[in-house]
Amino acid sequence: MQSGDPQAKRSAVDGLVAGFRVFRARYYGQHPEHMRELATRGQSPAVMVIACSDSRVDPALVFGTEPGDLFIVRNVANLVPPHTPDSSYHGTSAALEFGVRDLEVTHIVVLGHSACGGIQALRDSSAGTPADREFIAPWMDIAAAACRCDASGAVPEPQSVEHEGIRISLKNLHTFPWIDERVQAGNLKISGWWVDLVDGRLCEIRPDGGVLNLVPAAMETTGAAD
Repeated sequence: MQSGDPQAKRSAVDGLVAGFRVFRARYYGQHPEHMRELATRGQSPAVMVIACSDSRVDPALVFGTEPGDLFIVRNVANLVPPHTPDSSYHGTSAALEFGVRDLEVTHIVVLGHSACGGIQALRDSSAGTPADREFIAPWMDIAAAACRCDASGAVPEPQSVEHEGIRISLKNLHTFPWIDERVQAGNLKISGWWVDLVDGRLCEIRPDGGVLNLVPAAMETTGAAD
């Protein structure tokens, strides 16, 4: 059945309603006191995640968290723009402001992933074949420095651009004065993580250019167990 088929689309929406029933049975049926506390006392997550909008990398699923554990903002390519307080619309910056200044999270994670469509759009643009889109290209300009062609005109590999895009976002976080102040005081930690969708790895992307395996590839884990 084709994805554009109206019946398929209705089935997808029906699946969401069915999923909510499962959610309600689990959390309101088995843990009503927790949900009641979240509803009446509000949220107090310790961690904020800046993630990609990609359907394959849902932070709550990836990290196995519960309602109230994470404050999440998602956008194309998990980018953080520089601090620019003007009259334009700043969804990601507004979420950062609320998470840091109001919720007082103690850790911000910029979560990237392999096979990122936004990063591929940036690579295509660098190669001279930009997509005919109104908003994606200007947004991806935030990470333009991550995708500089070499002297021969070759475009960097996707993984390299994905990692550098995370580092740019980490750098941009420090341009927000109320983030940098908390980092310098030791009250806030910021980290860059990257998920390998093929091998099931979780890596820390360090600002200095290093990469650390936090969770090794699934094949490596299986081999170690054997």
